[in-house]
Amino acid sequence: MLTTSILDPILSRFIREGSLDVTFADGKVTRYEGSKPGPHAGLRFVTKAAERGFFLNPGLAFGEAYMDGGVAPQGCTLYDLLHVLMLNAMYSSGHVGEALSAATRMVRRRWIQFNPESRSRRNVAHHYDLDERLYRLFLDRDWQYSCAYFRTGNETLNEAQDAKKHHIAAKLKLDRPGLSVLDIGCGWGGMALTLARDYGAVVTGITLSTEQLQAARARAAEAGLSDRVRFELLDYRQVCTRYDRIVSVGMFEHVGIGHYRTFFDKVRDVLADDGVALIHSIGRNDGPGTTNPWIAKYIFPGGYSPSLSETFAAIEHSGLWVTDCEVLRLHYARTISIWRERFAAHRADAAKIYDERFCRMFEFYLAGAELSFRVQGHMNFQLQLTRSIDAVPFTRDYMVDEERAALARIARP
Repeated sequence: MLTTSILDPILSRFIREGSLDVTFADGKVTRYEGSKPGPHAGLRFVTKAAERGFFLNPGLAFGEAYMDGGVAPQGCTLYDLLHVLMLNAMYSSGHVGEALSAATRMVRRRWIQFNPESRSRRNVAHHYDLDERLYRLFLDRDWQYSCAYFRTGNETLNEAQDAKKHHIAAKLKLDRPGLSVLDIGCGWGGMALTLARDYGAVVTGITLSTEQLQAARARAAEAGLSDRVRFELLDYRQVCTRYDRIVSVGMFEHVGIGHYRTFFDKVRDVLADDGVALIHSIGRNDGPGTTNPWIAKYIFPGGYSPSLSETFAAIEHSGLWVTDCEVLRLHYARTISIWRERFAAHRADAAKIYDERFCRMFEFYLAGAELSFRVQGHMNFQLQLTRSIDAVPFTRDYMVDEERAALARIARP
């Protein structure tokens, strides 16, 4: 009863919007209702340990309790439950445990995000060296593990991921064949192969994932593009060659705030004098913050979604020009929603590859990630960078023209 009596006033203050029915481990049922209308969900604490964890460090313990069966949605889906919790977490709730945990993370965030080369490789391996069969279950045909681009909102996942690549290519101003391109954090090679096949670029993709490296090289050989695309296991800090263009999609989130200056200084140093770079990253619409501790432990160790203020401060010191900035607000929410649906449809296959606890971890990750874009201010940004003030035209009309022309070329039979 002690935990219940402690949690009751906390939950009463916590729920400001919508409502939450809570069944405690001792069987007591209480409804917590906010002053604003909103979504409704039900939560059941299966164990007293889960209740204690929710009191002491909910940001970490709640996800762990779900993985271990200590908490469960009741009369609703996991997504519904997280929707209520994450929506209300945006208010000042007076939760002592979470406030102390957040303050500690803020003080320690430079250490938590300290990503020298050896640590960066371990962090990347933790998530990206998972069995490739897992990613085949929910990603698109090109294995794009980053925000898609929905030009109308009605595209399929394949269409939206193709559109994302051509949207980025237009910003790279690939106005002649043979341009050299560096792809930092190349994933399974889809962007690099697209730039070589559809734009005549000569691409070098670098990654710290051995699994992705093998897959990317195999895909280049299968597509007959090995003479135009090569992939290397290399940290961005070790790049020495200069390139006409640089692209980086979904990698900046893994750099770490203490390394932003190093990252943008490296982009400046290896970009040609008249070159163009495009950085695509998850970001946050408020000020500097920290990474959720459950995400940091189980999904992306060393990862962080930066604010624009932190990012621009580092760019300013590098001497690079920000020649274009675009914020994509709900595109990633839509992308992850499709991933979540596809993962759920193939959940039994995922359990055969790993186990039930892994599946619970992954569905918790996907639901929470989607909601971070819907209710917690996360977004994506694309920054176009140059060394020279006149490396790109006066206006951004050329981007729109090139994107439409590229899509028209590809659509022809």
